[in-house]
Amino acid sequence: MSEISHLRCFNHSEREAVARCPECGRTFCRECIVEHEERVVCAQCLVKLGRVPGKSGARAAMVLRGAVSLLSFMFVWAVFYYLGKVLLAIPSSFHEPFQQLF
Repeated sequence: MSEISHLRCFNHSEREAVARCPECGRTFCRECIVEHEERVVCAQCLVKLGRVPGKSGARAAMVLRGAVSLLSFMFVWAVFYYLGKVLLAIPSSFHEPFQQLF
């Protein structure tokens, strides 16, 4: 078996290989490998295995962002709604002393 330090990355021919993917047998640099279930595999094999890190929670994060946006909108709407009700509750006689100034 050849020494891995003399091998080059499959994706980047100018880089030295640091690991061999157990799935496909190709060698890769540090940038092209991912640790998964206590072994190192390349990105292509990880996709083939159907386990791309970070993709499983993407839908939940999108739903959470939508819910937070909706709740934020409802909160701002309620603040302005009740502020308007308070302003409408002020009797017009309150403004009469100020109208005499002009």
